[in-house]
Amino acid sequence: MLVNMLEAKNNLSSLAATEREEGVILVRDGKPVAKIVPFTPAKVQPPGGWKGLVVASPDWDSPESNAEIAAMLEESAQRPL
Repeated sequence: MLVNMLEAKNNLSSLAATEREEGVILVRDGKPVAKIVPFTPAKVQPPGGWKGLVVASPDWDSPESNAEIAAMLEESAQRPL
């Protein structure tokens, strides 16, 4: 549905209520400038949703891994921003 800016300004609440499925394209001087689209909330992952999907390496907390990470952090701290 194409609606000019003045009409949209004067009738925004009714436009939002009636055009939820397809959206509304706002036009100025016959050229599209914006689109009002339906809001779709993000799907939230339930607690424990990643359980069994992520496998950590057995040495993830080894002294060698920790030393390697510390060295990388130290090196990045030395670089200028």
